[in-house]
Amino acid sequence: MNNRKPKLFLHACCASCITYPYTTLSPDYEVTVFFYNPNIHPQKEYNHRLESVKKLAEKWRFDLIIASYDTEKWFTAVKGLEECKEGGNRCLECFRLRLEKTAETAKERDFDFFATTLTISPLKDAEVINRIGISLEEKVGINYLRSNFKKRDGFKKSCQLSQQEDLYRQNYCGCVYSRREK
Repeated sequence: MNNRKPKLFLHACCASCITYPYTTLSPDYEVTVFFYNPNIHPQKEYNHRLESVKKLAEKWRFDLIIASYDTEKWFTAVKGLEECKEGGNRCLECFRLRLEKTAETAKERDFDFFATTLTISPLKDAEVINRIGISLEEKVGINYLRSNFKKRDGFKKSCQLSQQEDLYRQNYCGCVYSRREK
């Protein structure tokens, strides 16, 4: 009899957004966190978020995989969408880019599922993110775990956990364009 938990590859944008999803998922899944965020600018901000993720990974003892910081790929993906408001088509392309890399890496590393912490944000439409994930499930051939982590006070709980763990909490999504809107 196989009692192995399914392996889940969880894309994360920052440490704060990992907290509640991880505590919710880890009882049922063997969770590995994936930090792939070429959208985060400037590099100082990227480094700050990455260090916070590493701190949480060490303290909570979860596996962490860090992808390269390929800003050129991100700027290419959102070219022509620079003037879109946050939540618009630029964000959709950003979500797609990061989730596609997550799905492909999960498939290469033989995970059972992939997911993202992005649905915890009250500023992001979980339905839209889940549609992208489902389309990638079909394209890449790996199961996407649908989520809406902001439900059941998930965002509030993530804020509380972040404060308890003394994690860095940013005040903008991450890209140079969302930063100018803050």
